[in-house]
Amino acid sequence: MGAVIGELLPLGVSVAISPIPIVAVILMLLSGQAARTSTGFLAGWVVGIVVVTVVVLVLVGQAASTSAGQPSTASSVLKLVFGVLALALAVRQWRERPKPGEAAELPKWMSTIDSLTFGKALGLGFLLSAVNPKNLVMCLAAGTAIGAAHLSGGGDVVAVVVFTVIAASTVAIPVIGYLTARSKMAGPLESLRDWLTQNNATVMVVLLLVIGVVLLGKGISGLTS
Repeated sequence: MGAVIGELLPLGVSVAISPIPIVAVILMLLSGQAARTSTGFLAGWVVGIVVVTVVVLVLVGQAASTSAGQPSTASSVLKLVFGVLALALAVRQWRERPKPGEAAELPKWMSTIDSLTFGKALGLGFLLSAVNPKNLVMCLAAGTAIGAAHLSGGGDVVAVVVFTVIAASTVAIPVIGYLTARSKMAGPLESLRDWLTQNNATVMVVLLLVIGVVLLGKGISGLTS
């Protein structure tokens, strides 16, 4: 179990440190419908993470490791593929970064946040966690890592919960903090929003490079061991 948690930690952190979803939930918390939209977004964010991770776990769990407990070829190849995808996403983020002195632009859909219903916010959270390319790669890698470990049913549940808690933490903490201490959170949230908006590309490039290299290393190790 410890080895699996060790593999899940960097993947969960990579999902958690996703500037765009954090900026989105901050904008919701600063809107006139903060409670409605932010709780819907958080619910969708969590469901998306769990669904992708569990589906991959179920589909590849049996083929992801050998009876001797060593990584199978399929598991190692998947890690190589996810590593390459992470590096490719890092290159794309670097190319799309704002030029020096240029202000970063938010996605156009963020201008509609004030008009979101609970259902639309839930759907948006699901899409950003389950369909967003970077998060999808991390959730796929997490499901593969859990499946490869051949844990018990209870162990699988614990691993999925640990990964989900880590991955959802940066969206959950602002929501919970705002709902419990609303008057004190507006200023810090605005400052965090501005910083994340301007530094989104840099943060994502560093994360994707680190995770990509880690996954490549684990894949190569599995194929050569």
